[in-house]
Amino acid sequence: MKTAPRQSPAIKARLSHVNARGEVHMVDVSGKETTAREAVARGRITMSAEAVRQVRSGAIKKGDPLQAARLAGIMAAKRTSDLIPLCHPIPLSHADVILRPRRDGYEVEARARTTGQTGVEMEALTAVSVAALTIYDMVKAIDKAMVISDIRLVEKRGGRSGHYRAR
Repeated sequence: MKTAPRQSPAIKARLSHVNARGEVHMVDVSGKETTAREAVARGRITMSAEAVRQVRSGAIKKGDPLQAARLAGIMAAKRTSDLIPLCHPIPLSHADVILRPRRDGYEVEARARTTGQTGVEMEALTAVSVAALTIYDMVKAIDKAMVISDIRLVEKRGGRSGHYRAR
């Protein structure tokens, strides 16, 4: 049996998913206060001018990649705990994906809400990631060089750490 890698005491103190023996585990949130929580994440998908033209003109043979991406992102937010190890399954009260056109592609924004004992940052980040991947999948016949980038948490509210807004 392989032993867990040794970590410094400083790392162990900061990482809530690592126990005193350096082993990963699911964090026990049963003692945390139930609060309203919200997270907003954003990312980008850039593509060629031809790909942008075809998406905007409705010429993608697989269908409308923007509507498929919105739905895929919302579905992904709901299934985040199935994808991310140690992520708590949480009941979402709201999940949405907004796609904003840019000259060279789209900005993808996701918002997730719950009232619970743990936050929804991972749900918002997962929604952005899967929405962008869905666009890539539906448009790759036109542009295989699309780039998905800048996926990040831009805001979160609720919980012990309070309000966070990216600079």
